[in-house]
Amino acid sequence: MKTTNVLFEVGLEEMPARFMNNTEQQLLENTKNWLEDIRLPYEQITTYITPRRFAVLIEGLTAKQADQEEEAKGPAEKIAVDEDGNWTKAAIGFSKGQGKNVDDIYFKDLNGTRYAYVKKFQEGEAAEKLLSGFKDIIVGLNFPKNMRWSDQTIKYIRPIKWLLALQDNEVIPFEIAGVETGNTTHGHRFLGEQVVINDPLKYEQLLREQYVIASTAEREGMIQEGIRQLSEEHNWVVPMDDELLTEVTHLVEYPTVFYGTFSESFLHIPKEVLITSMKEHQRYFPVQSKDGELYPYFIAVRNGTSDHIENVSKGNEKVLRARLQDAQFFYEEDQKQPIEKNLAQLDRMVFQEQLGTIKDKVNRVVEISKLIANKLNLTEKEGNQIIRAAQISKFDLVTNMVNEFTELQGIMGRKYATIFGEDEAVAQAIEEHYMPVSANAPLPKSTVGSVVSVADKLDTIVGCFAVGLRPSGSQDPYALRRQALGIIQIMESKQWKVNLSQFIGEVLSLFVDKEMLTEDKKAAFEQLEIFFKQRAAYIMKEENIEHDIVDAVLIGQIEDVSFMKAKAKLLAKKRYDSHFKDNQEALVRIMNLANKHEGEAEVDESKFVNAEERDLYTAYLNIKSDYKKALDHHEEEKALHILSSLSAPIHAFFDHTMVMDKDQDIRENRLALLRFIANDITQFADLSKIQWKQHQV
Repeated sequence: MKTTNVLFEVGLEEMPARFMNNTEQQLLENTKNWLEDIRLPYEQITTYITPRRFAVLIEGLTAKQADQEEEAKGPAEKIAVDEDGNWTKAAIGFSKGQGKNVDDIYFKDLNGTRYAYVKKFQEGEAAEKLLSGFKDIIVGLNFPKNMRWSDQTIKYIRPIKWLLALQDNEVIPFEIAGVETGNTTHGHRFLGEQVVINDPLKYEQLLREQYVIASTAEREGMIQEGIRQLSEEHNWVVPMDDELLTEVTHLVEYPTVFYGTFSESFLHIPKEVLITSMKEHQRYFPVQSKDGELYPYFIAVRNGTSDHIENVSKGNEKVLRARLQDAQFFYEEDQKQPIEKNLAQLDRMVFQEQLGTIKDKVNRVVEISKLIANKLNLTEKEGNQIIRAAQISKFDLVTNMVNEFTELQGIMGRKYATIFGEDEAVAQAIEEHYMPVSANAPLPKSTVGSVVSVADKLDTIVGCFAVGLRPSGSQDPYALRRQALGIIQIMESKQWKVNLSQFIGEVLSLFVDKEMLTEDKKAAFEQLEIFFKQRAAYIMKEENIEHDIVDAVLIGQIEDVSFMKAKAKLLAKKRYDSHFKDNQEALVRIMNLANKHEGEAEVDESKFVNAEERDLYTAYLNIKSDYKKALDHHEEEKALHILSSLSAPIHAFFDHTMVMDKDQDIRENRLALLRFIANDITQFADLSKIQWKQHQV
């Protein structure tokens, strides 16, 4: 079958680098889906993106849709044909609607009824009649931020400057925002020229001749190779920051790697400050020794050739020198102001209008830190370190350095705290209490840092819920979801055998005492529990624990996540264990019937009628203490084994007892007995939620 090659390119003003990866992914996926929808097979799709363009090359595209023959179903035979055997209006209308006549109708059985059918032949359309529809793919791309320009109504990432659309050597006609398609593209803004494309397969090479490397992967490879060569030549180590590499790749169309230097006198400034100045502000790669010592050099990437690269290097050195001079000034000035003076300024910084100042937040974090420390039974020394770390955790927010480099909050707090003679554990905790800063970022290593981190995050989350600031959809301005994940991850990593629901309740009470709660306390607590359970569920599902088991272990309060995971993994095994089937059926039967009893009535032994209900009650009382002890010690297998010992008395109970007795007192007492046992079973998990699969073994 004849094939064709197709090229689309959109030329724009420079796009933000941070949006380009997603744009290229959308372009590829949307193009594949579009070609599938219009039934045009192809051999290969290649996408390209640079700051000034994105493009898609479709190779080996079938030049014509395949012909289709399909069957159209009409009315039932008894509706299509009257009693005299004549075609009805329904049959005539059906055939006309399909472009046929009644002579084309035939009948087939479908589920015991005969229906009218006709066969339709649809000739495939030529590709050239369909390709202009790619306009919808271009217009339909989604961007985090859009803009309007001139008198255009379209909103797009940047103004469109040119459109290239080719099928082999023919232009595919369409127009967007007043720009019509053609067969020309533009090279590098300063080094290239306008160029005519007459063959889509020559697109990449023709751009290369105009100093544009259209392939993202190739540009990235050129940068990596340039860094490698400089590293080998000078015996340097250049830690590869993937985010920085991606950003720099998307900032240039023709990358040339070079290096520069700065004065060794700046090396007394903390390494983190120098690296931040280079990476975040100038997009430079820092240079280190094999021992991790920072060298007074940097590596950068030019958008152009190596011509006059020495001048480019000197210009970059001059810009960096000014940055580092500012950093040096900030560093020296900050050391003139003691911690206590910085703390006094925190009451001028608003944390959130309803939640008060940063000083107010710090005071709450101190209280919450004490609460957590008491639950963990820490030493007096650790308790004092935690209190001091919480008290000064935010002092660096008013420093010049953090004001200039906000990403250094906590890091500079640790540096300055050490300089001012604070305990090293306290200084470390100041940096660690912001951890984790992202989903897969490092967690605090120290106990002191972990406690203050959890306290700080609990204050933010519970405080926001207390005043009605909850995440909704994709909106989470205070990053509450990330912070909740951080709390759970820290507690799990430190193996804290504590109840998170209790923490949440006690912190919420703190806001009640301060008269900061804007809604019902019970409702706020329930919403907080749901919120944290959603985060715990996410963590467990990331470890391939199935959703029904996750729901089962999250039925009660949020306890130690490690224990919840252990219970979940045990139940995941038991669901396929045929030997557990009898125990599972007994326990689940208890839970299913117990759900019919919503009262709080006590079990009254005097109302027992038969031996089986008395035996079940006695059996449970006999195991209750050991069962609770196993739960308290997080011995999941032992706890489930103890519960399983109730299997025989449960089955005997149901074999000889009518739970829903006509006598209301007897019925209510039996339901109370089941609820009494089910409540404690639920402390392990709600087994009724699990889809048991022992029959598959």
